[in-house]
Amino acid sequence: MQRTKVCAAVLGLAAQAALAGDGDEPAAPTVTVTAKKEAVARKLDRTVYDVSAMPRAANGSAQDVLQATPEVSVTADGRIAVKGSTQVTVLVDGKPTALLSGSADDRAVALQTMSGAGIASVEVITNPSAAQDANGGAIVNIVLKRNRKPGAHAQLRGSATDQGLWNTGASADATRGPLSVHGSLAYRHDGTLKIRGSEVDWNDPLSGRPARTVQTSRVFVRRVVDSAALGADYALGAADSVSVSASHNERRSRPLFDVLVADRAGATDTIYHRISQGPNEQSDDSASLAYSRQGDGTALKAAFQHSATRTLVDKSYRDVFVDPVRASAYSHGATRSARRLDQATVDWSGAAPRGQWGAGLDLHDRSDDIGNGEARLDPATGAETPDPSTTNAYTVTTTVRAAYVTGKARHGDWEALAGARAERMALRVDAIQGAAHADHWQAVNPSLHVRRAFGDDADVTLSYRGSLQMPDPRDLNPFTTYVDAQNRSRGNPALRPQRLASWEIGGHAQVAHVDANVGLFYRTSRDTVVEARSVADGVLVTSKQNGGRGRSAGITGSLDWTPAAALRLGIDCGAYRVVLDTPDGAGPVRQHGVAGYANVRAAYMAGDDDLSLDAHAQSAGITPLGRYGPTSSVNATWKHVLDRTLSLTVNANDMFDGSLRTYRTDTGTFHHAGFDHFVARRIYVGFVKTIE
Repeated sequence: MQRTKVCAAVLGLAAQAALAGDGDEPAAPTVTVTAKKEAVARKLDRTVYDVSAMPRAANGSAQDVLQATPEVSVTADGRIAVKGSTQVTVLVDGKPTALLSGSADDRAVALQTMSGAGIASVEVITNPSAAQDANGGAIVNIVLKRNRKPGAHAQLRGSATDQGLWNTGASADATRGPLSVHGSLAYRHDGTLKIRGSEVDWNDPLSGRPARTVQTSRVFVRRVVDSAALGADYALGAADSVSVSASHNERRSRPLFDVLVADRAGATDTIYHRISQGPNEQSDDSASLAYSRQGDGTALKAAFQHSATRTLVDKSYRDVFVDPVRASAYSHGATRSARRLDQATVDWSGAAPRGQWGAGLDLHDRSDDIGNGEARLDPATGAETPDPSTTNAYTVTTTVRAAYVTGKARHGDWEALAGARAERMALRVDAIQGAAHADHWQAVNPSLHVRRAFGDDADVTLSYRGSLQMPDPRDLNPFTTYVDAQNRSRGNPALRPQRLASWEIGGHAQVAHVDANVGLFYRTSRDTVVEARSVADGVLVTSKQNGGRGRSAGITGSLDWTPAAALRLGIDCGAYRVVLDTPDGAGPVRQHGVAGYANVRAAYMAGDDDLSLDAHAQSAGITPLGRYGPTSSVNATWKHVLDRTLSLTVNANDMFDGSLRTYRTDTGTFHHAGFDHFVARRIYVGFVKTIE
């Protein structure tokens, strides 16, 4: 509809110029007609949300931006779900990075410390086409800003809150002729208050007596984050272009953990504080080179990307005993890891009589080097006695070779995108001690997207996608690793990929100022990786195993209403039923339950003021062997334009402090209950200064 109005305006101007006469009559003035970029673009295989002008993004993080994006749910501790599914892959400019390819905790920290000001749009892809690596099911693609307008431009921004937390950043771009250069710098003093508590009850395997461990902690984790990025685009000609980019990030923290631990074996209690303070460090680097050619109905894109991340988590601690009183015990230990990810892609598409064909290659090489060390420390002499059960090192090498074909066709009101992706995955685990373990898998996974239009303002869609999800490399650890006073982890190098499949059917309609969607989905998982837990020496040991199965079916919907030019209202929500089959020591366990989510949005513009509100709620739900409690978050942002280049922003995050989440696990050998509270309630006051 917007495109029709623009075309009509252009044709009208052309007609006026033709009727104005000829000969000595002055030429009609040149008039440029522009249209405002749509806030939401619904494509056949994805939905694109324009967040470039989101007030909350100006001085917020990438997590803030994703939390305010429809269809996406993000908890205070950075856990992402798309329409209720936690099987999510996060990309940046359509590519994976080592930074966002780690564990859920690693990804959460990355999103919490990544600036939201540099994000142009967020693509939500619930059922990716065969042209994309669907490892994890859904995809959230963060598209960064690229200003290619002629001239030079810059932006300065900063904000601050209590607890000595603040951030500042700058971005700039310059375009002259065929060359465009862009860069950014950012510095953050970030932090989160974390409050945790847990209880584990079991029977001692040696004595048969009941035992319990209670653990509580309260810590304010402060991080210092530096980041820089630089890129350039060059037009080689009318059809060819090349682009290069590089980025660097560093994170540093020294969290002071004081964990109160109470162990009970029979009638005997032992109470002590386990105190540790890091340091924890992480650095990330990435570089990419891309070439594209478009013309004559064909398009060719080729890209190479390298990214690496290095992490140090110091796990040294001292135990201060309260009851019974005895000398403190000391331990020195750390986990060091280095992840490298190299990806090369080639994508070609060409015109067909009723649409287009496409084909491509996707090559991944990834390596994870992980070393764990723990040793008892004699404070008098400084001598260390390594603990052989938790001191180890190993390397996980993963390679993916994929080729895909796609075909897109239109016929009347019908549009279809079909494809197939052939993948071969190879995995190798090399340990300093013990034999190497290697395995490989191959699969051909289809994808299908069909849309039937009913005029310009309504349509019905159907989509399907199957995929393999590789296990997390750290879950392949053949050794035992220290986690905290209550927990150890033990990997399983024999883990296999999970097999996922997803069906969706939906309808979309736009009437006057209302835009509505409703959809049904059905998802399955086989060979699901689930936790296998046991108790050894009074400590909870968590491993992983295949053998689980999952099914979920539900309904989702969204409604966006613009009753006036200055007011925008929206809601998206979903309810779904989940059935999980999980192996346990006493036999298979079936869990089933109903869960849901809701996101509410409101925005109002009045003169120089822009007010926005986003509220989120996630219900209680089930895990393979337990349950978790509900969470909520309400955030508000006020943006006030002081002049043409300067604006003031105030962000109020999690105003009602609804981020506490409880959990419970019940198995044949133990019972585990607790809570995690990541306190995100905070008010930031900041500014944005534009330089033209």
